[in-house]
Amino acid sequence: MNNKMTIKFDSISQNEAFARNVIASFILPLNPSLSELSDIKTAVSEAVTNAIVHGYPDTVGDVTMSAEIKDTEVHISISDSGIGIDNLDRALEPFFTTKPEEERSGMGFTIIKTFMDEVKVTSKINSGTTVNMVKSICKVAV
Repeated sequence: MNNKMTIKFDSISQNEAFARNVIASFILPLNPSLSELSDIKTAVSEAVTNAIVHGYPDTVGDVTMSAEIKDTEVHISISDSGIGIDNLDRALEPFFTTKPEEERSGMGFTIIKTFMDEVKVTSKINSGTTVNMVKSICKVAV
């Protein structure tokens, strides 16, 4: 099975749940396990939250979610055109946060890497950040 979709939404906190529900609906034809579904929804949630909180700290901008099903793999891209990440290597470290006053744990990218099979983050100052993720869905014999 092959399919793809792209949606764009405002960087407001209510759209984090929207993105989770959209990705869940999109991958349902693959018949993912509850664990696989939860992993993907959590990773999308973390990536979208990062775009909202860090990409556009003082304004509302666009967040784009693209997804493609290639046989049994789901390829997901979450991107923003926000402020970008100053030090990507540091940002990818567990527990690193630029917003400790907001009680952020600094575990977003670590969670994404834990739940997805492949993760690649690219960022450019004043141009935005993109998180590309891949998850293989195991086919269960019936």
